[in-house]
Amino acid sequence: MDLRKLKTLIDLVSESGISELEVNEGEDRVRIVNAGSSAPTGQVVYATQPAPIMQAPPATNPESAPSSTETLSTDTGFVARSPMVGTFYRAANPESPNFVNIGDTVKVGQTLCIIEAMKLLNEIESEQAGVIKEILCENGQGVEFDQPLFIIA
Repeated sequence: MDLRKLKTLIDLVSESGISELEVNEGEDRVRIVNAGSSAPTGQVVYATQPAPIMQAPPATNPESAPSSTETLSTDTGFVARSPMVGTFYRAANPESPNFVNIGDTVKVGQTLCIIEAMKLLNEIESEQAGVIKEILCENGQGVEFDQPLFIIA
């Protein structure tokens, strides 16, 4: 299991408030335990290798410390985020034009992109009307849940 996956899992445990997460992938087994604020917030244990220990960052209260993307959204516009994990596509197929480009005016409900998840193509629609100021993903790029995709002003 690569280090990026481990970091994502540690962040997931830290942010969600769950106490424990165990993932089996092939022969690798990872168990992440969130011990609370008085102890280290997470440990990663490998069953097939020596046990390295990684600590998750301390959980922060989302009301007290806004994330950089929240700050970005208030300064430059609405941030359209990915509702799922998958692959980002700007058009329905390689021969089709992109759904939206920078500078395009969009309406509520207009398709912005497609995210492919588990061989299903999911159209992602605009939740706010405005102008596309920035496209934050590349065509064919993997995206995570709640990852910023577009900035609409």
